[in-house]
Amino acid sequence: MIAIDQMKRGSPPTGFTFARTGGGEDGEWSVVEDRTATAGQAIEQISTGSTDYRFPLAIPDSFSAADVAVEIRFKAVAGRIDQAAGIAVRLADPDNYYVARANAMEDNVRFYCVVNGRREQLGGANLKVTANTWHTLGLRAEGKRFTISYDGKMLFNVIDKTFGEAGGVALWTKADSVTRFEQLKITTLPQAGDK
Repeated sequence: MIAIDQMKRGSPPTGFTFARTGGGEDGEWSVVEDRTATAGQAIEQISTGSTDYRFPLAIPDSFSAADVAVEIRFKAVAGRIDQAAGIAVRLADPDNYYVARANAMEDNVRFYCVVNGRREQLGGANLKVTANTWHTLGLRAEGKRFTISYDGKMLFNVIDKTFGEAGGVALWTKADSVTRFEQLKITTLPQAGDK
């Protein structure tokens, strides 16, 4: 669990590196007060760059795993182009990774593989994603099997073997999404092999 409650408000979250997939300006990440968050504060992507194909990343330092379960609590706060929150896993670099994301404008959850900066949808589900409400998004990567969950319920599985090597984890947003993350729980799983 990343200890967001120990971080200094008004500053970028400590222990993270920041990057971007796509064009436009870099993301801007800050620790903000939020009385509805468990610890009273959250990590927020606050920049509102309007480039549509722009995906800011906040990457916890010194973590790498292939088989991992990641869970975030997020709140889509604002955005005219998009209101999205996501989890990236097996991040080799800002242009190569898997990402599960929820979108409060489109009311759906999608799973993508991003290769050389281009994303391909591998799975998805349509459901209500309420803005300005905390939701939980989970992504479990075991070998070539990926399980995506939302608010504690499993949505769908995907089988893919594009990226099998260990990689980083990241918080992810899109375009002008102003999104808060108040929990980031990362669990390394036993190596699944080829199942």
